[in-house]
Formats: sequence, C-alpha cells, structure tokens
Amino acid sequence: MAEAKLIPKNNLPTILNDSSQTQDIQSLSVSYILETFQETGILLFRGFQVNYEQMKVFAEKFSSRFVLDKDRPIVDSRNKYVTLVDPGMHYVSPHCENANSPFRPDVIWFCCGVPAAQGGETLYWDGVRVWQELSEELQQLFLATKIKFWQKFPAADWKRFLGSSATLADVKRTLGDISGLSYTINQDQSISLEYVCSAVVKTKYGHQDAFANSLIAEYKNPRGVVTFDDNSPIPSPVINQIQQVMNNLTEVISWQTGDLVMIDNSRFLHGRRSFTDRKRRIYSLLSYMK
Repeated sequence: MAEAKLIPKNNLPTILNDSSQTQDIQSLSVSYILETFQETGILLFRGFQVNYEQMKVFAEKFSSRFVLDKDRPIVDSRNKYVTLVDPGMHYVSPHCENANSPFRPDVIWFCCGVPAAQGGETLYWDGVRVWQELSEELQQLFLATKIKFWQKFPAADWKRFLGSSATLADVKRTLGDISGLSYTINQDQSISLEYVCSAVVKTKYGHQDAFANSLIAEYKNPRGVVTFDDNSPIPSPVINQIQQVMNNLTEVISWQTGDLVMIDNSRFLHGRRSFTDRKRRIYSLLSYMK
C-alpha cells in the first residue's frame, strides 16, 4: 500500500495518501481495497488527486460492466459512462441508485472536480443502521408489505439505457421474466413500468438487512409514484417516522478537489445538500462488481 493507509475520518473510512508526493491511485492493492470495501461499504480516497478519467480506469479494476443513468449528462464521448451528478442545485433526498427498478447497480463512484464554495456536500446513510433504528412496528410493516414503484420511460430514455440502436424487441427481452416487474409498451413507444419489491434488502456483502431503497426520494419526487404493493398509499406518518430516523443518522462527505468515493449501493443511501455555486463539478459512475 506504499504511503496510503486506512483511517477513520468523521465516521467515513478513508484511504489517505499522506506522503509529500501525489501517489497514483492505480498503484493501490486491488485485493486490499476490495476486502476493505466489503467490510465498510463506503470508502473515501483522499490525496490522490483523482480526475474523472482516472476514476473510470480505477473502477474498471473492480467492475464487470458499467451502466448509464437516464437523467445525468455524459461528460465526454470517450468516457460515455462518466456523467455529472443529478442536474440542478437542489437538495436531493436519500435514495439508492435505480432502487425503483430491478436494475440497481452494485457500486456508485463519485469524483470531485470542483467542490461548491458552500453547501453541496454529498450525504449518506447506512441502511443497516437505519433498519436497526426503525421501530418494531415499522419493521413488521415493511417485512409484511412490499412497495410498488410506478415509472414511465420515453423512448429516448430506454434507448439511453439499452443503447441507441435498441428496439422494442430488445426491451421485451430485457424486461421479460423479471420477478416483480410488469410493463406496458405505449403507442408512442414509451414504456410504463410497475416494480414491486421489498423496502428491506440483503446487503451484497454480509447479507445484512438494510433499509436501502428509494422510498423517501420517490415519495417526495413530484414525478415519482410509490405505494404499497396493493396500490394503497403509504401514510405520511410512516414517511415522517422514517425521515426522523434518517435525520439522526445523516453522514456528510465534505468534498475536496481530487476526492474519490466508492459506495455499496445495496447498503448505503445517498443524497446531497443544496448549493448555489455553479462551478461545482461532481462526477459519477455506476457499475456492477466482478
């Protein structure tokens, strides 16, 4: 590991390069990083001055494939899976990436090009701890009752996900025989999806129960619809109780230029604080692990 070492930093496990010279992140031990990541579920790499191209090369060491988010702008054609984070400067509620669909990636990678002058911190929540802190009443509710996400994808969106040359036949092959998923192809070639799943998932590493989902984000998103699986609405007192638990467990990534963060998307939810600095640049990458 040369000069790099793991240290706890404000509850955020950090691989820190504390040498006087910048160490290439590509020289870090893959086996050590993987072992540490499987244990912690989140890692901050600081002091390596990583840019988004280096993030992609580093992520390739751990990833079997990458996927695109339908809403995020691609940075450049040579790194087509690297995008800027969610458009806008608003607060982003806690969510797991693509947890409102059966296409949840394993890992979210974030790289800081330019931190906001004020605000704009990335927030995160350990879904294992959230689940442990929920009341027994809420735990029993979500163990007994699944949730349903409703979405509609214009043709441009599903072509971004499947590839620009994808056809409706490709859509049918991709969406066929997926547990909990039903869909309708509309006249304008948009796709309406209903996805039923548990709000409680088993983590990829350790198989712990985690309240790792997009329930809060979709409930508060004016474009999103989430209900119980029998189509009944989720009562606002239930959402408020969950939000209160999460408020007490919020952790913060205060960005520095060149930071890289690796997040287990089966365990941790993430979001962000609002900001006004238009120079802020945080890049993201979604991947499945090898």
